[in-house]
Amino acid sequence: MPVATLLPFTATPSRKSASPTSFRLTEKFILLLVFSAFITLCFGAIFFLPDSSKLLSGVFFHSSAVETNTRTGPDSSDSGSAGNDERVLAKIRKDHEKALIEAKDTLQKRPDEIKQDISNDKEKVAKESQGQGGKDVNTLPFIEYRRPVGATGHEPLDPETRDRRAKVKQMMKHAWDSYRRYAWGSNELRPVSKQGHSSNLFGNIKGATIVDALDTLYIMEMFEDFDVATDWVEKNLDFNVNADVSVFEVNIRFVGGLLSAYYLSGKEVFRRKAVELGEKLLPAFKTPTGIPWALLNLKSGIGRNWPWASGGSSILAEYGTLHLEFMHLSKLSGNPEFAQKVMNIRKVLNRLDKPQGLYPNYLNPNSGQWGQHHVSVGGLGDSFYEYLLKAWLMSDKTDEEGKKMYYDALQAIETNLMRKSSGGLTYIAEWKGGLLEHKMGHLTCFAGGMIALGADGAPNDKTGHQMEQAAEIARTCHESYARTGKHTPDGFPTFTAY
Repeated sequence: MPVATLLPFTATPSRKSASPTSFRLTEKFILLLVFSAFITLCFGAIFFLPDSSKLLSGVFFHSSAVETNTRTGPDSSDSGSAGNDERVLAKIRKDHEKALIEAKDTLQKRPDEIKQDISNDKEKVAKESQGQGGKDVNTLPFIEYRRPVGATGHEPLDPETRDRRAKVKQMMKHAWDSYRRYAWGSNELRPVSKQGHSSNLFGNIKGATIVDALDTLYIMEMFEDFDVATDWVEKNLDFNVNADVSVFEVNIRFVGGLLSAYYLSGKEVFRRKAVELGEKLLPAFKTPTGIPWALLNLKSGIGRNWPWASGGSSILAEYGTLHLEFMHLSKLSGNPEFAQKVMNIRKVLNRLDKPQGLYPNYLNPNSGQWGQHHVSVGGLGDSFYEYLLKAWLMSDKTDEEGKKMYYDALQAIETNLMRKSSGGLTYIAEWKGGLLEHKMGHLTCFAGGMIALGADGAPNDKTGHQMEQAAEIARTCHESYARTGKHTPDGFPTFTAY
């Protein structure tokens, strides 16, 4: 082989040149290396210079700003392009300086301040994401508010009634002022020690007395106190707690209190807060049957039942005392899920066999079967029956299912539990496994008012009969207090038949 063919940079005499401008293979290789290095340098500058994302969007995606610049005027001169480049470079320098200043300021802050800044940034991002399609209680559907007739602005004509009314308001004023003085923001006031107290039933949520008293303050026309309480709710009522709460207690105190305050005053802060809390309670229904847990961690959404409840059961008076509030939450939020959850509870109950038509106090949320066969119209059962009646009344008497469940339950109570003592006092006994316990706790005393409230709609002309029952139960409760001399909250009596 000739030596010349082994030398890459030496011309081969026998090969004809195609043209004077053509490149040899080695020259092409060198040019390719130079071009690759140039491209690498350009792309490295684009990706690693500050604000590179905006440069990329202008180069590859033809942002509106770039398109505008390329369309200004009949000719795009080099001087215009140079001006644009200068503006881009100026912006890069400005962003650099801003970033350096922010970094310097951040390094001078204390660790707790940095953590707070991070937390604020997270909240800002969360709010922005909610505005882009997520759930946001601040954008609830428009509802035309109608102030309830007769809530305020009327004085009774009878002088004795006016005096009694004034006395009740005076007592409320005393209690409220004492709470504001000694326990403001706490859930409760200990009246003897004059100390604030926050029950673990509400986890770390504060202000139960404030929220629970809102409707009373409004109805009693204590509007200055109502405004103070409203301001506290708006600025301090916080449901972002990492703690277990009683779903039942939080619902009736907080959700119920907020809903009542909204319907009386029309203030949107109450509707917004009620829906916010309602959404935090929804994970309690994540059980195989849909019967909610008694306790719920508001942060994790993990639920459980009271350890003392029969066989890990849910309690009738707890899962049965959500209906009114959750129906209104659906109405005020436009979210049907609230109503669906509580209507499902009825479906589960209606599928079950009820011993002698009675509702036992314990129901397992996993198996959907009754726990211990203990029936009580007092503790553990009481407000379930109350809510059946009030659901029918609240629906303008269109909730036929609620009506039937209430009057059927009342008939079973009359047949199996209602008895008369040797002294002529009517009482409602408790039922355990088919055996009666002839006693009636003070929590059962609400039944007198409940039966009287529902007597007007009683079937088969039983209105008069139920009014008599209501009066007799109320008389028994009065006598149990009068005869034992127990008139204070720490001395509730239990009526025992002889």
